[in-house]
Amino acid sequence: MTARALQTHAHAHGPVADHISLTYDARILRRKRLVTDHGEPFVVDLPQTTSVDAGHVFVLDDGRQIAVIAADEALMRVTGDLVRLAWHIGNRHAPCAILPDALVVQREKVMRAMLEQLGATVTDVDGPFTPEGGAYGHGRTMGHDHGHSHA
Repeated sequence: MTARALQTHAHAHGPVADHISLTYDARILRRKRLVTDHGEPFVVDLPQTTSVDAGHVFVLDDGRQIAVIAADEALMRVTGDLVRLAWHIGNRHAPCAILPDALVVQREKVMRAMLEQLGATVTDVDGPFTPEGGAYGHGRTMGHDHGHSHA
């Protein structure tokens, strides 16, 4: 029988049994069959759609933990007037990693054209993509929840 992951944790509690490398887009899921980096299949069956980051773990129903690694993917390193460029990237609601000297976004031809038209230097790179969290500092922007009621 295939193991099931019914929950995630932000970090491992003890040793991990295996790892799974996932791209940024693949790290948002609710129900999905996955295969670890060493070939072991498992099924993610979470109560709600969840964004997992590098370092998070899937907790299997038998207690084992599978650690998440940010997989290499096709990205663009953007330099130029970073404040102005970040505003335009944010205006498109595109995920963006902010470095001291550059912005990093997923490789996409329409985004490249816009950035180059704005005077940016755009360089193709491959690597793990870990963009900034949502508007409230965690995860993706998947709604407007502060964790408390406004009542």
